[in-house]
Amino acid sequence: MAREPYAFPGTVAAVSHQPEPVIIAHRGASALRPEHTLPSYETAIALGADYIEPDLVPTRDHVLVARHENEISGTTDVASHPEFADRRTTKIIDGVAVTGWFTEDFTLAELRTLRAVERIPALRPGNAAFDGLARIPTFEEVVELARRHGVGVYPETKHPTYFASIGLPLEKPLLEVLARHGWRDRDDPVFIQSFEPANLRELRGVTRLPLIQLVAGSGAPYDRMVTPGGLAEVATYADGIGVATSRVVPTGPDGRLLAPTTLVRDAHEAGLDVHVWTVRDENAHLPADFRLGDPASPAYPRATGDVAGWLAMLYELGVDGVFADNPGTARAVAAAVRRRGRSVRS
Repeated sequence: MAREPYAFPGTVAAVSHQPEPVIIAHRGASALRPEHTLPSYETAIALGADYIEPDLVPTRDHVLVARHENEISGTTDVASHPEFADRRTTKIIDGVAVTGWFTEDFTLAELRTLRAVERIPALRPGNAAFDGLARIPTFEEVVELARRHGVGVYPETKHPTYFASIGLPLEKPLLEVLARHGWRDRDDPVFIQSFEPANLRELRGVTRLPLIQLVAGSGAPYDRMVTPGGLAEVATYADGIGVATSRVVPTGPDGRLLAPTTLVRDAHEAGLDVHVWTVRDENAHLPADFRLGDPASPAYPRATGDVAGWLAMLYELGVDGVFADNPGTARAVAAAVRRRGRSVRS
């Protein structure tokens, strides 16, 4: 039997848009393995993810690979390779100066000599045990893995305007890989996401695959996108929005949750799915309401909080999907909510 969402002041019940929320493995099972590696994606699949999420950047020879950013010093051992020392440089990426090593300066064969490392070892020391074991996967390998195991893919085009400006556009090779594996229609298990509306508008003209407009937690042009008028505009080129959780349930200055917004309802009324990012296990990444343990403890930031309670709240507010660093927890909470006789849709 369905019940109302959490009764915060001003809460407006969401409109059901999908029968069940989709579980999106954020960079794979990144809570448990170094992100954007085949072991991370394999672990996510084993834990019940519906989709695995590769962020895509190109190599110099125009092969798409899975990295959160094109600058790779924090996610690979490139700094320990003296043969690549002279490739360290500073670039302007989307208006920001970034120093390090960049995928577009390496061929795929050169990237294959590197190994992945944990990006945030202070919070995830257990993941550092896997440092050096995995290579940087190509998008092709990620899709092949997904196809073998019957799950979907949820690629993000990273910095598409920048890459187009240097002659390495992402759209054509992205769609070619998907088409080679038979994924080209709107009913196929693929979502393509981007923060750049122009990139999604371009894709809308050349593919029927579902598109997701990513929406940051603050700032232009995203503040406009979450208004009813902005959502109606997004619906002309995208099938859903991927929003920071703070757009659904804001937090106050003390880190505690405020009343939910009407965004889920408004997006559903515009015909858009709502996928939220990112649910992580650690206290450092949770709203203050769901942190557990002694704040004075040195281990407090990396300790696991009440992530299950946070997920249950999001489900009951009617979201259509969740990006989770631990997809096993996200799957288990959805199942538990159902077993209690409560709808995960509002």
